[in-house]
Amino acid sequence: MDALAVARLQFAITTVYHFFFVPLTVGLGILVALMETLYVLRGDEVYKRMTKFWGKLFVINFAMGVVTGIVMEFQFGMNWSEYARFVGDIFGVPLAIEALLAFFLESTFLGIWIFGWDRVPKGVHAAAIWLVAIGSVFSAFWILVANSFMQEPVGYVLSNGRAEMVDFGALVTSLHVWIQFPHVLFAGVTTAGFFVLGISAYHLVKKSRGQEVFRRSFQMAVVYALAGSVLVGLIGHTQGQYLHEVQPMKLAAAEALWNTEQPASFSIFTLGDLSGKKEVFSIRIPGVVSLLTCNNLTCEVKGINDLQAEFVQKYGPGDYVPFLPITYWSFRAMVGSGLLMILLAGISLYLVLAGKMGQYPKFMKLLLWAIPLPYLANSNGWLLAEVGRQPWVVYGLMKTADGVSQVVSPGTMLFSLLTFTLVYGALMVVDIYLLAKYARKGVTEEEGESPQVSLTGGAVLEGEV
Repeated sequence: MDALAVARLQFAITTVYHFFFVPLTVGLGILVALMETLYVLRGDEVYKRMTKFWGKLFVINFAMGVVTGIVMEFQFGMNWSEYARFVGDIFGVPLAIEALLAFFLESTFLGIWIFGWDRVPKGVHAAAIWLVAIGSVFSAFWILVANSFMQEPVGYVLSNGRAEMVDFGALVTSLHVWIQFPHVLFAGVTTAGFFVLGISAYHLVKKSRGQEVFRRSFQMAVVYALAGSVLVGLIGHTQGQYLHEVQPMKLAAAEALWNTEQPASFSIFTLGDLSGKKEVFSIRIPGVVSLLTCNNLTCEVKGINDLQAEFVQKYGPGDYVPFLPITYWSFRAMVGSGLLMILLAGISLYLVLAGKMGQYPKFMKLLLWAIPLPYLANSNGWLLAEVGRQPWVVYGLMKTADGVSQVVSPGTMLFSLLTFTLVYGALMVVDIYLLAKYARKGVTEEEGESPQVSLTGGAVLEGEV
């Protein structure tokens, strides 16, 4: 295995590990802040108990996200030193802002929030968690500014063999940023929504202590999850249309569209040969990709073969087709998970509005098993975004093969890859264990309330629980 392959695999593994935690941090931070705001405004102790319970899970997840995120940045100066040398003048700026502004903002005020209960005024304490939530959102934004430059480079000039920034405003106002950022933001909202929804459903069915805490949490999470999943889908549709303009090869690869079509068909199921370079069998719906891409049934969508010929003419000899099996199936896993989440959240909202939450315990139990759905969608979305951009590390400017370090040996990379995988695997086990432990434990006696409240909202006796 050569250095390029090991470096790519290591970055892919560390990115997926890190992105396991990020969406929940972003989405749950906002939701916990909303809960505490309701407590401050209404003085209702139930919202305080909700804030404390979900806040514990937020802190566990936040800590793991920090640990996994730090390692990623070191890779730019080590495994990817040629890449850092070429675009460091540009790429380093949003990373520095993220670390110095967003990360310190959320980390500082998280400490105030954790240790400030009953020590600072309620309004100040609520402001602290809002600053943590805002810091998490800012952190995601600046990382996406850096990533968007890799997807669609703007605001630069080439000088002495390096890309140098000449327009910071172009970097921040890039259309790619403002399409990608809300997609990731609402993915975080969806992740937190299903996280709270599933755990709340578990405790409602189990009739754990603090039924009112979980009943209200379920109601808030239903709206949160449904709004997030619908908005993710709508913004994702906009992203697909934008890809048609700026990264047509990624769009063609996601549909396994080998030849240019007008109108272009949508692939329900496609099988290729072992090389991933040739279609063997497919089931397609005529015209749907044209409709989704251009909002009409007459739009031409260029196929992989024509785009490959164009890119060879424009950039020189080479293979400009991303690895289709990953690009094609990650897109379907992402979209399929999203549609299923919309369905589950919609049914859950109906049960809340109809007052029938207690009548369908099997469905409520199913929501616990739906918690991994947004994680599946998030991970596959990143795979589509990054693998679909290949062979470019900076689209149209630098190929991935040219960005890998020339001095770090494959053996060294392989050692660090195995080490990170083992350590991250252990951290993942610890994180899931802690989240499951405290989620299953439910509301403590200090956070609980009396009398207990039933699944439908009516009071029940302690002996019935």
